[in-house]
Order: sequence, then structure tokens, then C-alpha cells
Amino acid sequence: MKEINIFCEAIKDMPVVASKIKAGQKKIIGYLCSYAPEELIYAAGFHPMRLFSSKSEIVLAEQHLQAYCCSLVRGVLEDSLSGRLDFLDGTVFPHTCDSIQRLSDIWRMNGKYEFFADVVLPAKLNTQSARTYMKDVLTKFKKDLETAAGREITNADLQASIKKFNLIRKNLSKIYALQSQRPGIIKGADLYAIVKGSMVMDRDEVVDLLPAIVAKLEKVDVPQKNIKRIVVSGSICDSPDIYTAMEAAGGVIVGDDLCTGQRWFEGEILDDDNPINAITTRLLDRLICPAKHSTPTARGENMVSLAKKNRADGVIFMLLKFCDPHAFDYPYLKESLDKEGIKNMLIEMDDQQQNSGQLATRFETFIHMI
Repeated sequence: MKEINIFCEAIKDMPVVASKIKAGQKKIIGYLCSYAPEELIYAAGFHPMRLFSSKSEIVLAEQHLQAYCCSLVRGVLEDSLSGRLDFLDGTVFPHTCDSIQRLSDIWRMNGKYEFFADVVLPAKLNTQSARTYMKDVLTKFKKDLETAAGREITNADLQASIKKFNLIRKNLSKIYALQSQRPGIIKGADLYAIVKGSMVMDRDEVVDLLPAIVAKLEKVDVPQKNIKRIVVSGSICDSPDIYTAMEAAGGVIVGDDLCTGQRWFEGEILDDDNPINAITTRLLDRLICPAKHSTPTARGENMVSLAKKNRADGVIFMLLKFCDPHAFDYPYLKESLDKEGIKNMLIEMDDQQQNSGQLATRFETFIHMI
């Protein structure tokens, strides 16, 4: 499908994507967390771009970060220090895990980019004080963006931005729903490319491409073979080879709990005369990650619900090595799934070191087990 090919080509070379955006006279603001308020960045006239590690050898970053920081944080810092992210005009750091917070300090002290902002969102999300605090943080961030842009961000700007991102979320949700209804309607690697591309490409292009993909997928009829329906969970999964290996073993991904997946695009922003209120509500109500807190059982309930909703035969936890929040969360999530009789498996990944043969063997074993 030509539309999917556009996404696949785009994610192969981020600097090329960036150069096209720059050609349109737009500045690029990078971010490392799905809690980054992209609607505000876009409304200010900037392009929000999710940052991923280029998976290059870690050399320069070793001077600033310990080896036990996750490969995403170390890899992105390496890319920055080596000049591979020189297309950035600024960076936004929503404070989540300790490693990203420390990366924020290192980033700021090196002072390489024109714009820098810490967006310190609340960790506890289920109180009125959290709502008030969240709104205040977003209001301050809006003012910082206005200063950087040299103009006011109007409610009309924000509402137009919200509408665009809602369209992206809506169509990504439709693609995931189609994959769940008819597993195999789209390859896992292509699904990965579409989501990642939606995080980095020009959003005007994304808004045009996604409905065309949905329309074509709705017409595809896939014979339902004896396959195992899999839900994946973790922080990020930045390797299409993992999806390919999983499918080769006889599994098909029908849903995920990833910050580069459904956790990123889940939850529409509702209409509100005050757009900041609407964005606040979405950030408070969306599926939470382990670095946030809603109720003691929210993450487990969401995981079980996701597995049952997608009629999953099993859940695979794909955790970045040294990702403390997800590692701390795993025993509790496993217990929640075990109580419901939902088979699950844990694998640890590292952007710089991946043993594809070992992963394939483990996938095959798990698929046969379920």
C-alpha cells in the first residue's frame, strides 16, 4: 500500500524528515515522552517530533550518564552530542522517570538548542489539586511557547490543533480496531511504522494519509488462520524486527500498552471553550504509565481489560533494560494477568544490543505454550 510505504520510508531517516519540515519554514521541537502536550507545540507554529535513539554506539554520552540508564535516554543524548539532532530548534521534557529528569538537566546545561522547557506534570492524577496543578503547568508552558514564537497562541489556534490531533488519534484507533477484528490485516512492522511516522512526520501529511489507509484496510479480507492473538506491553518498542519475529512464530499483535502505541494516541480531547481545560482532562484521564498514579489497581485493571477486549491469547511484556518504572510495575501486572488465567511472558530489550535469534526462539516457545 503506497500510503504505508510513505510512513515506512519516513522513519528510516529522521534528518530527511526534518529537512522537509524545515523547508516549510517550521521549527522543530523534540520530546521524549507521550505526556508532552503536542497540541500546544503545534498551535504555537512549531513541529512536535518524538525523539528515538539512532542506536549508534554510545561514546560521548558515557561521560554524562551511567551505563545503567536505559538505552533510549543514553542513545538520544549520544545523538545530540554527536550532532545527529542538530535539526532541532528546541526540546521539551515532561518529567517522568528519573533518567529523563537527569537527561533534562544535562540537556539544559549543554545549552545546544534555542528553546528548552521542563514541563513538570503531576505524578498523582486523581485529585482536584492535581487538575489545578496540571492546568497551571500547561498555562505556563503555553506562555513559554508564546515567548519563543513571538506571538500569542489564541483559543482558535489551540482548537484547530486539537482537531488535527484528534483526527490522527481517531484514525490510528480505527487501524488498531481493524487489526483486532481481523488479525493480520496489516503487518506488525507496518503498524509500527504508521505509529512512529505519526509521531515524527508533518501532521498535515499524516492527517491526509491515515484516512486513506483506513479506507483501504476496511476492504481487505484476510483468511483467519490458526494464529495466536498477542497484546504487548512496555514503554517503547522501536524495532520492526520484533514484530516480524513474532509473526514468524505464529503470533499477531492485536493491541498494545506502549507509550509509542495506544497509550500515546488513546483518548480524544473533548470540545471545550477553554482548550487548556480540555487538554488537561485528556492528560489526566488517558491510560496512565508506571510513572503516574491514579489508583493502586488502575494499571492492572487496564492491562486485564485490554487483553480481554482484544481476546488475547497471551501478553508479552517488552521492557527496556534498566527502565525502572516498568520494571517495578511488572510483578503487579503479571499477578493481575495470572489471576485471570492470561498467559504472559517478559523479555528485556536494549536498543544497542538485540539478539534477534534468541528473541525468535522465545517467541516461538511462548506461542507454542499458549
